[in-house]
Amino acid sequence: MCSKLSYLKSFLDESSYTVALCGSGMMEEGGFIGVKKQERDYEIETAYGYSADEIFSSAFYNTRPELFFEFYKKEMLEHAPRATQSSPAMASLEHLGKLNCVVCSNIYDQARLAGCKNVINLHGSIYENQCPRCKRNYPLEYIKSAKRVPLCETCGIPVRPLVNLFGEQVDSQLMTRTTEEVSKADLLLLLGTTLESEVYRHYINYFEGRRLAIIHQSEHYKDHLADLVIVDQPQNVLPELVKLYNAER
Repeated sequence: MCSKLSYLKSFLDESSYTVALCGSGMMEEGGFIGVKKQERDYEIETAYGYSADEIFSSAFYNTRPELFFEFYKKEMLEHAPRATQSSPAMASLEHLGKLNCVVCSNIYDQARLAGCKNVINLHGSIYENQCPRCKRNYPLEYIKSAKRVPLCETCGIPVRPLVNLFGEQVDSQLMTRTTEEVSKADLLLLLGTTLESEVYRHYINYFEGRRLAIIHQSEHYKDHLADLVIVDQPQNVLPELVKLYNAER
Protein backbone atom coordinates (compact mmCIF):
# COMPACT_ATOMS: atom_id res chain seq x y z
CA MET A 1 0.00 0.00 0.00
CA CYS A 2 3.00 2.31 0.48
CA SER A 3 3.37 3.01 -3.24
CA LYS A 4 -0.34 3.70 -3.61
CA LEU A 5 -0.22 6.06 -0.63
CA SER A 6 2.61 7.94 -2.30
CA TYR A 7 0.57 8.20 -5.50
CA LEU A 8 -2.43 9.46 -3.52
CA LYS A 9 -0.28 12.04 -1.77
CA SER A 10 1.06 13.27 -5.10
CA PHE A 11 -2.52 13.55 -6.38
CA LEU A 12 -3.42 15.71 -3.39
CA ASP A 13 -0.28 17.82 -3.72
CA GLU A 14 -0.97 18.51 -7.39
CA SER A 15 -4.70 19.14 -7.01
CA SER A 16 -6.03 22.68 -7.11
CA TYR A 17 -9.30 21.63 -5.41
CA THR A 18 -10.12 18.31 -3.75
CA VAL A 19 -13.57 17.03 -2.82
CA ALA A 20 -14.33 13.85 -0.85
CA LEU A 21 -17.59 11.94 -1.26
CA CYS A 22 -18.16 9.78 1.83
CA GLY A 23 -20.45 6.77 1.46
CA SER A 24 -21.94 3.96 3.53
CA GLY A 25 -18.55 2.30 3.92
CA MET A 26 -17.65 5.12 6.29
CA MET A 27 -20.46 3.95 8.61
CA GLU A 28 -19.74 0.28 8.15
CA GLU A 29 -16.15 0.71 9.28
CA GLY A 30 -17.65 2.12 12.49
CA GLY A 31 -19.76 -1.01 12.99
CA PHE A 32 -23.07 0.31 11.65
CA ILE A 33 -25.17 -2.00 9.49
CA GLY A 34 -27.74 -0.03 7.51
CA VAL A 35 -31.36 -0.68 8.45
CA LYS A 36 -32.19 -1.36 4.80
CA LYS A 37 -29.49 -4.01 4.43
CA GLN A 38 -30.83 -7.44 3.52
CA GLU A 39 -29.34 -9.06 6.62
CA ARG A 40 -31.47 -6.79 8.84
CA ASP A 41 -34.81 -7.02 7.03
CA TYR A 42 -36.17 -10.02 8.93
CA GLU A 43 -34.89 -8.79 12.30
CA ILE A 44 -36.59 -5.39 11.92
CA GLU A 45 -39.89 -6.74 10.60
CA THR A 46 -40.00 -9.27 13.44
CA ALA A 47 -39.30 -6.62 16.07
CA TYR A 48 -41.61 -3.89 14.77
CA GLY A 49 -44.10 -5.58 12.46
CA TYR A 50 -43.11 -3.29 9.60
CA SER A 51 -40.13 -2.77 7.32
CA ALA A 52 -37.59 0.00 7.88
CA ASP A 53 -38.90 1.67 4.70
CA GLU A 54 -42.36 1.88 6.23
CA ILE A 55 -41.39 2.97 9.75
CA PHE A 56 -38.69 5.54 8.98
CA SER A 57 -41.01 7.64 6.84
CA SER A 58 -42.92 10.88 7.07
CA ALA A 59 -46.15 8.87 7.10
CA PHE A 60 -45.18 7.11 10.34
CA TYR A 61 -43.75 10.29 11.85
CA ASN A 62 -47.12 11.99 11.25
CA THR A 63 -49.53 9.15 12.07
CA ARG A 64 -47.60 6.71 14.30
CA PRO A 65 -44.99 8.84 16.08
CA GLU A 66 -44.55 6.42 19.00
CA LEU A 67 -43.39 3.60 16.72
CA PHE A 68 -41.39 6.03 14.58
CA PHE A 69 -39.41 7.34 17.56
CA GLU A 70 -39.02 3.89 19.13
CA PHE A 71 -37.37 2.77 15.91
CA TYR A 72 -35.37 5.96 15.43
CA LYS A 73 -33.94 6.03 18.94
CA LYS A 74 -33.09 2.34 19.10
CA GLU A 75 -32.00 1.53 15.56
CA MET A 76 -30.54 4.86 14.41
CA LEU A 77 -29.31 6.54 17.60
CA GLU A 78 -28.40 3.72 20.00
CA HIS A 79 -26.76 1.77 17.18
CA ALA A 80 -24.98 4.79 15.69
CA PRO A 81 -21.56 4.04 14.17
CA ARG A 82 -18.62 4.52 16.49
CA ALA A 83 -16.15 7.23 15.60
CA THR A 84 -13.16 6.04 13.58
CA GLN A 85 -9.93 7.77 12.58
CA SER A 86 -11.28 8.64 9.12
CA SER A 87 -12.95 11.90 10.09
CA PRO A 88 -10.07 13.30 12.20
CA ALA A 89 -7.75 12.44 9.30
CA MET A 90 -9.98 14.36 6.89
CA ALA A 91 -9.97 17.31 9.29
CA SER A 92 -6.16 17.20 9.32
CA LEU A 93 -6.03 17.12 5.53
CA GLU A 94 -8.39 20.09 5.37
CA HIS A 95 -6.21 21.98 7.86
CA LEU A 96 -3.18 21.24 5.68
CA GLY A 97 -5.01 22.67 2.66
CA LYS A 98 -5.19 19.30 0.92
CA LEU A 99 -8.95 18.75 1.21
CA ASN A 100 -11.44 21.47 0.36
CA CYS A 101 -14.89 19.93 0.81
CA VAL A 102 -16.40 16.83 2.43
CA VAL A 103 -19.78 15.51 1.30
CA CYS A 104 -21.45 12.91 3.54
CA SER A 105 -24.41 10.66 2.78
CA ASN A 106 -25.03 9.60 6.39
CA ILE A 107 -26.78 11.50 9.17
CA TYR A 108 -24.16 11.22 11.92
CA ASP A 109 -22.20 14.41 11.17
CA GLN A 110 -18.87 12.83 12.10
CA ALA A 111 -16.79 14.95 9.74
CA ARG A 112 -18.01 18.21 11.26
CA LEU A 113 -17.61 16.89 14.81
CA ALA A 114 -14.03 15.91 14.00
CA GLY A 115 -13.24 19.46 12.91
CA CYS A 116 -13.94 19.63 9.16
CA LYS A 117 -15.26 23.07 8.22
CA ASN A 118 -16.68 22.76 4.70
CA VAL A 119 -19.09 19.84 5.10
CA ILE A 120 -22.27 19.03 3.20
CA ASN A 121 -24.56 16.54 4.98
CA LEU A 122 -26.77 15.53 2.09
CA HIS A 123 -29.26 13.69 4.28
CA GLY A 124 -29.25 16.02 7.27
CA SER A 125 -27.88 15.56 10.78
CA ILE A 126 -29.14 13.87 13.94
CA TYR A 127 -27.92 16.95 15.82
CA GLU A 128 -30.54 19.18 14.19
CA ASN A 129 -34.10 18.80 15.45
CA GLN A 130 -36.94 21.28 15.10
CA CYS A 131 -40.59 21.82 15.85
CA PRO A 132 -42.42 21.90 12.49
CA ARG A 133 -44.80 24.59 13.76
CA CYS A 134 -42.84 27.16 15.78
CA LYS A 135 -39.37 26.23 14.40
CA ARG A 136 -37.87 25.96 17.88
CA ASN A 137 -34.65 23.93 17.78
CA TYR A 138 -33.87 21.04 20.10
CA PRO A 139 -30.59 19.25 20.84
CA LEU A 140 -30.03 15.56 20.23
CA GLU A 141 -30.16 14.83 23.96
CA TYR A 142 -33.74 16.10 24.07
CA ILE A 143 -34.71 13.42 21.54
CA LYS A 144 -32.77 10.71 23.33
CA SER A 145 -34.09 11.52 26.80
CA ALA A 146 -37.77 11.67 25.85
CA LYS A 147 -39.61 8.71 27.39
CA ARG A 148 -41.70 8.16 24.30
CA VAL A 149 -42.32 10.89 21.73
CA PRO A 150 -40.24 14.09 22.07
CA LEU A 151 -42.79 16.90 22.04
CA CYS A 152 -42.20 20.59 21.48
CA GLU A 153 -42.40 22.33 24.85
CA THR A 154 -44.24 25.22 23.22
CA CYS A 155 -46.57 23.53 20.72
CA GLY A 156 -46.95 20.03 22.13
CA ILE A 157 -46.39 18.35 18.75
CA PRO A 158 -43.62 15.86 17.87
CA VAL A 159 -40.20 17.40 17.26
CA ARG A 160 -38.91 16.59 13.78
CA PRO A 161 -35.37 15.25 13.34
CA LEU A 162 -33.98 17.23 10.38
CA VAL A 163 -32.82 14.13 8.52
CA ASN A 164 -34.04 12.69 5.26
CA LEU A 165 -36.63 10.01 5.88
CA PHE A 166 -37.00 7.16 3.42
CA GLY A 167 -38.77 8.33 0.28
CA GLU A 168 -38.03 12.02 0.81
CA GLN A 169 -36.12 14.14 -1.68
CA VAL A 170 -32.75 15.62 -0.80
CA ASP A 171 -32.91 19.36 -0.09
CA SER A 172 -32.49 21.16 -3.42
CA GLN A 173 -29.99 23.65 -2.01
CA LEU A 174 -27.76 20.81 -0.77
CA MET A 175 -28.02 19.12 -4.17
CA THR A 176 -26.96 22.35 -5.88
CA ARG A 177 -24.05 22.86 -3.49
CA THR A 178 -22.84 19.29 -4.01
CA THR A 179 -23.07 19.61 -7.77
CA GLU A 180 -21.08 22.85 -7.65
CA GLU A 181 -18.37 21.33 -5.44
CA VAL A 182 -17.98 18.24 -7.63
CA SER A 183 -17.94 20.39 -10.76
CA LYS A 184 -14.98 22.45 -9.56
CA ALA A 185 -13.02 19.50 -8.14
CA ASP A 186 -9.63 18.82 -9.67
CA LEU A 187 -9.34 15.63 -7.60
CA LEU A 188 -12.40 13.65 -6.54
CA LEU A 189 -12.04 11.16 -3.67
CA LEU A 190 -14.61 8.40 -3.24
CA LEU A 191 -14.37 7.17 0.34
CA GLY A 192 -16.37 4.11 1.32
CA THR A 193 -18.39 4.27 -1.87
CA THR A 194 -18.20 3.40 -5.58
CA LEU A 195 -18.83 4.91 -8.98
CA GLU A 196 -22.22 3.17 -9.01
CA SER A 197 -23.40 4.63 -5.70
CA GLU A 198 -27.14 5.30 -5.71
CA VAL A 199 -26.48 8.48 -3.76
CA TYR A 200 -23.49 9.84 -5.68
CA ARG A 201 -23.54 8.65 -9.28
CA HIS A 202 -25.68 11.61 -10.36
CA TYR A 203 -23.15 14.04 -8.90
CA ILE A 204 -20.14 12.14 -10.26
CA ASN A 205 -21.45 12.85 -13.76
CA TYR A 206 -20.56 16.52 -13.18
CA PHE A 207 -16.92 15.75 -12.41
CA GLU A 208 -14.58 17.15 -15.07
CA GLY A 209 -11.37 17.22 -13.06
CA ARG A 210 -8.08 15.52 -13.72
CA ARG A 211 -8.04 12.63 -11.27
CA LEU A 212 -10.38 10.27 -9.48
CA ALA A 213 -9.30 8.10 -6.54
CA ILE A 214 -11.31 5.45 -4.70
CA ILE A 215 -10.75 4.03 -1.22
CA HIS A 216 -13.24 1.27 -0.50
CA GLN A 217 -13.02 -2.05 1.30
CA SER A 218 -14.36 -4.10 -1.64
CA GLU A 219 -13.46 -4.22 -5.30
CA HIS A 220 -16.06 -2.99 -7.80
CA TYR A 221 -16.43 -3.71 -11.49
CA LYS A 222 -16.11 0.00 -12.36
CA ASP A 223 -12.91 0.53 -10.40
CA HIS A 224 -10.88 0.51 -13.62
CA LEU A 225 -12.33 3.91 -14.50
CA ALA A 226 -10.50 5.53 -11.57
CA ASP A 227 -6.92 6.78 -11.65
CA LEU A 228 -6.16 5.11 -8.33
CA VAL A 229 -7.95 2.45 -6.28
CA ILE A 230 -7.01 1.38 -2.76
CA VAL A 231 -9.00 -1.64 -1.61
CA ASP A 232 -9.19 -1.01 2.12
CA GLN A 233 -11.26 0.86 4.66
CA PRO A 234 -10.68 4.63 4.72
CA GLN A 235 -9.85 4.41 8.45
CA ASN A 236 -6.78 2.34 7.55
CA VAL A 237 -5.61 4.64 4.76
CA LEU A 238 -6.33 8.28 5.63
CA PRO A 239 -4.40 8.36 8.94
CA GLU A 240 -1.37 6.90 7.15
CA LEU A 241 -1.67 9.64 4.57
CA VAL A 242 -1.65 12.26 7.32
CA LYS A 243 1.48 10.64 8.78
CA LEU A 244 3.27 11.20 5.45
CA TYR A 245 2.49 14.89 5.67
CA ASN A 246 3.48 15.11 9.32
CA ALA A 247 6.82 13.49 8.52
CA GLU A 248 7.59 16.42 6.21
CA ARG A 249 7.05 19.06 8.89
